[in-house]
Amino acid sequence: MSHIVRPATPDDLKHLYEMAKLTGGGFTNLPPDRDALQAKLDRSEAAFSRAEGPVEDELFVLVLENPDTGEVRGTCQVFTQVGQKHPFYSYRLGTLTQHSRELSRTFRAEMLTLTTDLEGSSEVGGLFLHPQERAGGLGMLLARSRYLFIRTHRARFADRILAELRGVIDEAGGSPFWDGLAGRFFGMNFQDADQFNAIHGHQFIADLMPKHPIYTAMLPETARAAIGLPHPSGRAAMRMLEREGFRYENYVDIFDGGPTMTALTDQVRSIRDAREHRVVAIDRDGGEEALVARGTLRDFRCTCGLVREAGDGIVLSRDAAAAIGAEEDGAVWHVARW
Repeated sequence: MSHIVRPATPDDLKHLYEMAKLTGGGFTNLPPDRDALQAKLDRSEAAFSRAEGPVEDELFVLVLENPDTGEVRGTCQVFTQVGQKHPFYSYRLGTLTQHSRELSRTFRAEMLTLTTDLEGSSEVGGLFLHPQERAGGLGMLLARSRYLFIRTHRARFADRILAELRGVIDEAGGSPFWDGLAGRFFGMNFQDADQFNAIHGHQFIADLMPKHPIYTAMLPETARAAIGLPHPSGRAAMRMLEREGFRYENYVDIFDGGPTMTALTDQVRSIRDAREHRVVAIDRDGGEEALVARGTLRDFRCTCGLVREAGDGIVLSRDAAAAIGAEEDGAVWHVARW
């Protein structure tokens, strides 16, 4: 049977905790802290329990499961509207141009400005795939299942969406960007600050971070070089986001300087191209590879399978139908695999 993406449950805490210990640090949305992970699951349960209503500040946690073994091998998260209960901070990289008539020279200085420009956006994040499963398209399934979930519950999400990519982390687990900038004001190393943020939120940034722009020329070269660069393990994720239509527009994470990618929600490729059809037949043979999802909220399931058009509906492969519990005459959402 195919792997499926499904809503996380309280029983998944041990799986999430074991995966969190494998992230290597700098992974704010999946901290290796049982209480913080339990709080995420509690918040997710509340979101799955709300059947309808306007956009609110909610979190949905999804997991990748092997139905044959019951093992959870990955996870991802979807935030409906960031920055509503606590400020959502980013650095905006900009340029200040100044001209000296006496010197006949123009000077352009790059500056980092603390901003909450992205407040109110939805966010996809918290994606982690077990190291032993990073082959066979499971990362693609896990990542793109979020967009089918958003499409299925479109009214619960904002019109803009973002994704924060982890920045450069050195071999010792430190952040050159943090050490060159924020660490000088906070009196704590990157690991401690990152863990504190994962558990307690961003408010300490508002309390202690300088509000004036920072000239990048005043930062160490190691910090400047890290601005807007993803962690090496996140380069594939960045390329996948770009294929979906996300762009880097000079917003970076305040902790590690990693890039923040943004897109209009309805223009994200997997959301825009997803279609809902009736299953007219379930068969073993033929069709094009696709992501297929069925159900809403706690009943949501997503997998990969074969789909082919048939009149005003589709024929769905047996493995995919079994994985997500699809039946003839039932409706599914699907989008082509690429």
